[in-house]
Amino acid sequence: MPRIVMSKRLFDICFSIIGICFCIPLYIIIYLGIKLSCDGPTIYTQERIGKGGKPFKIYKFRTMVVNNELDGIPQLAEPDDQRLTKIGKFLREHHLDELPQLWNVLKGDMSFIGYRPERKYFIDQIMEVDPRYDELYCMRPGITSYATLYNGYTDTMEKMLRRLELDLYYMEHQSWEFDLSIIYKTFTKIAFGKKF
Repeated sequence: MPRIVMSKRLFDICFSIIGICFCIPLYIIIYLGIKLSCDGPTIYTQERIGKGGKPFKIYKFRTMVVNNELDGIPQLAEPDDQRLTKIGKFLREHHLDELPQLWNVLKGDMSFIGYRPERKYFIDQIMEVDPRYDELYCMRPGITSYATLYNGYTDTMEKMLRRLELDLYYMEHQSWEFDLSIIYKTFTKIAFGKKF
């Protein structure tokens, strides 16, 4: 196993534990906010495809109404999606819905930095246009990514393809310096309330 992969995994384990402990008060506030404002579970799980092309369950704070895909066909979330709850819209705008993914990082499903994991339904559509997507399977997906910073949420196929280009660029140029710059830029954007 390459040295950078081993050290990155050690970093993920240590800082996911620190992050979970540090965020406990925030978890409680968000949990109560969701419970008191809308019906349904607080934590939302969804199958995504990760390292090696293997599926895993991703964890998020629920931001949408229950049963928001009644027809069974996956739908991309839009900026002003009518399925978002009031508190869900706030959580999504500030990326607070992603906090439970610290557990995914600790488990080894994800890393702090990688590509954003997608559902197989959308991966199949992407690969019809650009089959290079499966090249990403050599690394763990991440809570944040180079593509997230410069492409934001992917609510169209065009943005998904643009995200793939940025993810492949990250994969080819990944280093500790690159990862730390992504972490810094992600943190500062969230801290100053910038949308991305």
